[in-house]
Amino acid sequence: MSVWMSPGGEFVAPARGRGNTRLPRTFHITPILPSIQNLPIIWLERYAPKRVHRIAMLILLYALWFLAIIFVVRQSRLSPPISGYDPPVYLSCTARYWNGGQCGLDGYLCQPFAEASFAFRCPADCLDVQLLNPYAVGDQEIVYQSLVVGGPTEGRQFGNESSHEEDLVADAVYRADSFICASAIHSGFLRDVEGGCGVLTLTGEQSSYTGSERFGIHSIGFDSYFPRSFGFKVGSKTACKDLRWPGLAASVFFTVTLSLFTTRPAVFFWSIFTGLFFHVALVSDPPTLNGDTLPDMFTLLSMAIAQFLPAAFAAWVIYRYAVMRSLSGLTAQVEKTVLWLGPAWVGALNNYTFDKLPIQRLTIHDIRAQPGAVSTLIAIVLVIGSIAIGQAYAFLVEGRFAKYALLYSILVFGILIATVIPGLELRIHHYFLALLLLPGTSFQNRPSLIYQGLLIGLFVNGVARWGFASILQTPGELLADGQRGSILPDIAVLAAGVDNITFSLGSLPIHDARMAVTYYGMSALVNDVERFRGPGGDVGTGNFTWTWNRHTHIQDREAGDSPLREYFRFGYVTGDHTGDYTRAGKWNSDGSWEQMEAGPSL
Repeated sequence: MSVWMSPGGEFVAPARGRGNTRLPRTFHITPILPSIQNLPIIWLERYAPKRVHRIAMLILLYALWFLAIIFVVRQSRLSPPISGYDPPVYLSCTARYWNGGQCGLDGYLCQPFAEASFAFRCPADCLDVQLLNPYAVGDQEIVYQSLVVGGPTEGRQFGNESSHEEDLVADAVYRADSFICASAIHSGFLRDVEGGCGVLTLTGEQSSYTGSERFGIHSIGFDSYFPRSFGFKVGSKTACKDLRWPGLAASVFFTVTLSLFTTRPAVFFWSIFTGLFFHVALVSDPPTLNGDTLPDMFTLLSMAIAQFLPAAFAAWVIYRYAVMRSLSGLTAQVEKTVLWLGPAWVGALNNYTFDKLPIQRLTIHDIRAQPGAVSTLIAIVLVIGSIAIGQAYAFLVEGRFAKYALLYSILVFGILIATVIPGLELRIHHYFLALLLLPGTSFQNRPSLIYQGLLIGLFVNGVARWGFASILQTPGELLADGQRGSILPDIAVLAAGVDNITFSLGSLPIHDARMAVTYYGMSALVNDVERFRGPGGDVGTGNFTWTWNRHTHIQDREAGDSPLREYFRFGYVTGDHTGDYTRAGKWNSDGSWEQMEAGPSL
């Protein structure tokens, strides 16, 4: 029996006849409770019967939405002045006052260490921001958690640097390489839900940082000294808030209103796509300038427009070949809103939804390293696989299976080719995953509305936040500041006492065949601060040595005035390139040495 579509969209079965074969049929959604779902359209026809009235109402809706977003962005970006300080610096959630290798020998490039303060502003929702690569704090390796070292203290004793601890919130002191905004939440200075402004005060060299669990953040303890620390000045918090959640409420209201009262697919899609894009780019997940600071309102708007133009072209292709087929003739206003718009918001708010899954980056390295990532990936693949089977059946019913099977065969072949290109690695960004899967949602049935809305949201979030990032990246780009697998120095202690220690560092130069680089120097970190860089001794003879004298400026009185334990890590260097560092060896207060474990650290 053949099945045909009538002009009204219902399925009509033609009469049986000899030689007839089953012809393809097109999916169409018949609304559930149509009298209720059609109420918005009936009201619109009653109160705005003419087209000009409806256009005016649509323009008014756009204007109110625009004003609401501009108000939210302005209030979230413009910071009130703090008396006696420069305008607050708008920090990202990962901003730090000490960026390891960028501080140079003895931290010279990160001065001053004390007697300085600055006004800052933090966004909302920094609580769950994590390190994606291992980070060394003494002999501890921190990964997949917030980088906060230190916290509230009791009975602290100070050394040669003056301190402002009496002025600090909760008497909390943090190592300078801690995330500033997460530390502000941990100390109780700021609330995660709204961010805020205040003054950070440098307290110089401190020792024995205390770890604790406060306000949802676990801080790391560190039992030695660090040359730079900070806290938050009591009474400096000002009334500035990140209004992303009120902004979300406004955007959801406007998109739901538009969805219920709009039947034209083009008006619906382009309004929702544009609104979602600028909401993500300006409010819910704005991009950063350099990883540490957030742009001002006008720079942010400029960045959003720059990303929107190419995204709009991609959106036209998506609309033409997937969305239009799904939305044309659809009169189920409530179902469209729930099944398409709802998942679109879930995808657009990816930083609050799917980012919570234990799989941060779709790379082989990260999937192997992150706990729970393998099982999560298996679950995702199974879900996508089961959905693909259902969508393949839908293509078969509509008679389009062969064409789309060819399309996806070409796409899969292209991805396989990309995986074997030498010197580059494949990284599937979520905007790219959405583009791959969207052609498979070009039906007007309820499951396809859900999948399509979700993928549109993921595409919007990916491009608005990160841009059209390359799906082929070098290993160095993927690892960023992670471990690269370079050779490690073979360190031996020649002499160790209470006051000084001498290391045998081996001979130089040394060639690393895997990294295709020859190292001509050595770097030594003491308590995660670079204290030595360069050749020394008789280079090339195996007599390369280095002596370090005990740091004596800070004494830990809780340890009976005995010297503090110090942590040493070593790595090869050549020019501006630094290889992986060893794990930390420990020089104890009694002069004994504990050899580092095998393997790299950061």
